[in-house]
Amino acid sequence: MLPGLAEPERRRLANGAELVSLPLQGAPLVCLDFLCRAGSAFEAESESGMAHFLEHMVFKGSRSLAAGEFDRRIEALGGSSNAATGFDDVHYHVLIPPQAAAEALDLLLDLVLRPRLETEAFAMERQVVLEELAQSEDQPEERALQHLLERACPGHPYGQPILGRRQALLGHDPTGMAAFHHRLYGGGRCVLAISGAVADGNLVERFASSALADLPAAGDIAGSPVLAPPPLAVAVGEERMSLPRLEAARLLMAWWQPPADDLHGVMGTDLATTVLAEGRRSRLVERLREQLRLVESIDLDLHAMECGSLALLEAVCEVEELPAVRRAIGEVWQEVMAEPIGAAEWERARRLVANAYRFGLESPGSVAGVIGNSALWGRCQTLQHPLELLQRWSPETLRKEALVRLDPSRAFVLEAVPS
Repeated sequence: MLPGLAEPERRRLANGAELVSLPLQGAPLVCLDFLCRAGSAFEAESESGMAHFLEHMVFKGSRSLAAGEFDRRIEALGGSSNAATGFDDVHYHVLIPPQAAAEALDLLLDLVLRPRLETEAFAMERQVVLEELAQSEDQPEERALQHLLERACPGHPYGQPILGRRQALLGHDPTGMAAFHHRLYGGGRCVLAISGAVADGNLVERFASSALADLPAAGDIAGSPVLAPPPLAVAVGEERMSLPRLEAARLLMAWWQPPADDLHGVMGTDLATTVLAEGRRSRLVERLREQLRLVESIDLDLHAMECGSLALLEAVCEVEELPAVRRAIGEVWQEVMAEPIGAAEWERARRLVANAYRFGLESPGSVAGVIGNSALWGRCQTLQHPLELLQRWSPETLRKEALVRLDPSRAFVLEAVPS
């Protein structure tokens, strides 16, 4: 259960923009989190990197805020700000003392919804983004992961780098970015999530009369249709690549998993990856690292996404151990499919998954992220619902429905080795 945590309050404007808020007892700060369905998966091919580039440009000023003024004013109010771009969405958030929340809300929405996109600032920030891309391409581990995504998700936006392609970035201009912003930052694609010390009763009223209310509804943007990215399909195959400066070999594996709106399936995958690779007592860690000492580390993580989720495994080992590592992974999977999961192991996995979810609801920033993401994608289930779904899984259904999806023969496998 989630004691002391009420359900969020919701308010929707006529244009579809939504406010979702949840007070947290004892929280010293308020988190204002603006989320928009404008991640890299919604870029046209020629717009590669535009979503992330726009995130940078937003902080270069709005129609009423000079470059750098937003950060200075938020800091003067005792707050901090940040932003992040993903495949599915982008969000801009502020942590602020409660007495300054109303002013911070006005500043945040003005900054995000009315970007200035000046030509000189655009050219300068393009160099910053290109340098960020160069740094990513200079990291062999990052190159290996990106190559895995490209090969496992052929033809899908999830296989393309969020930072974008260099040639496309060089071709972007303020006019194209303004069109991208106009197309994707529509009323029905935006959510404002508020959590923490929500004591200012005027925040809801300010939301209703804010810059969000001036946005057109997503369907009212003439000549600017938004094409939804297709469902994800993960290719099955294997490949080896050599990388300069890679210190140790890496075995990377990618599996398709249910999309984020299939919360039952997502919880099952979370349980399955926990049984296999969460902590020293998990099956893969205990066998490959503790007993056989084949790997330096082995991780298996779930990345829940809207078009389809990914389970990604990474094992770090010596090059000559790669065949043994792959055999051991297959053997562990076969064992977990053939033998019942014991009561202690099952209880450990359920406890770890449940606690990870609960711990994610302890700070204003994490709570705003959870309730904002749910509202953004139209998932109106209660905060308790994921824990209720967790109780519906059993060791037998986990094997039949979730663990079977982690069959090594269903994965795309990449062996990255030092050149």
